[in-house]
Amino acid sequence: MKILSGFLPGLMAGVVGVTAVVALSANVQAADIKLKASHQWPGGKGDVRDEMVQIIKREVEKAGVGVTLQVYPGKSLFKPKQQWDAMVKGQLDVSAFPLDYASGKHPQFSSTLMPGLVKNHDHAKRLNDSDFMADIKKIIDDAGVVVISDAWLAGGFASKKECILDPEDARGQVLRAAGPAFEQMLVAAGASINAMPSSEIYTGLQTGVLDGANTSSGSFVSYRIYEQVSCLTEPGANALWFMYEPILMSKKTWNKLDDKQKDAFMAAGQIAEDYFFDAAKSLDQKLVDAYKGAGVQVVGMSAEQHAKWVAIAKESSYKNFAEKVPGGKELIEKALAVE
Repeated sequence: MKILSGFLPGLMAGVVGVTAVVALSANVQAADIKLKASHQWPGGKGDVRDEMVQIIKREVEKAGVGVTLQVYPGKSLFKPKQQWDAMVKGQLDVSAFPLDYASGKHPQFSSTLMPGLVKNHDHAKRLNDSDFMADIKKIIDDAGVVVISDAWLAGGFASKKECILDPEDARGQVLRAAGPAFEQMLVAAGASINAMPSSEIYTGLQTGVLDGANTSSGSFVSYRIYEQVSCLTEPGANALWFMYEPILMSKKTWNKLDDKQKDAFMAAGQIAEDYFFDAAKSLDQKLVDAYKGAGVQVVGMSAEQHAKWVAIAKESSYKNFAEKVPGGKELIEKALAVE
């Protein structure tokens, strides 16, 4: 009995110690959430959308809330348009995603890439807090996705045939347009359309299936499209092209986070958004510098040329959107009401 009584305290201490270790391990495992972020742009090469995601990764991990984020750039995890369904299903946690890519699921999203609807970067920032964007974000939320950061990119046209300034310049050209609203406007102007993600524009131009394209300033630079074109129509003072490309999170993922983790993501998202606003402005100049440096002619639309395009858009894109999209007319009116 003496041997047994001497053995029991040691045994109990060992059991308590093992129990504590197991409990500690369980707590660490419960808090150690590993998330996946995906986007279609080159990683680590200065693309502002990649940098937004990297900022969120750094800030969330720095917050020490038990979350790590693995970034998969260059469509290495999902193809560009597959990311929306992947987030809705909870297969993908975070994405830098051009919202119009999901307009096949939610046609209202086409309003976030509507010709001439956004005038400039400051106007885009004002739109973020408008009734228009409140309606868009409700659709996003109801679909099972959460907005972490707002982001709007300006863009323009590029062609290997001739500069695109007046609508008649597009006549006869085979163009890539980002989204149905721009496609409808360009078709009304006499162009033909070959639809593809921005990541495929370079190959399309190289192989001759495209004469030109419109896309964001960021994609024009990141994908080195200046190697395949002879003329760029920069955004300038009369930008026709603006696209909403937010950072999104699956609501299935969001609902698994505790309050501290959610706060960390939203704080990181605001830092990324603030960075992006300044970077997007400077990106337009970076675009011009890159194309001029590559020997590409750079032109800008006049207010009169811009107005011609908007007139065509109102009779094609705007009209079609108002007539065929549930709530479309009201969405356009709310957007146009933002000065």
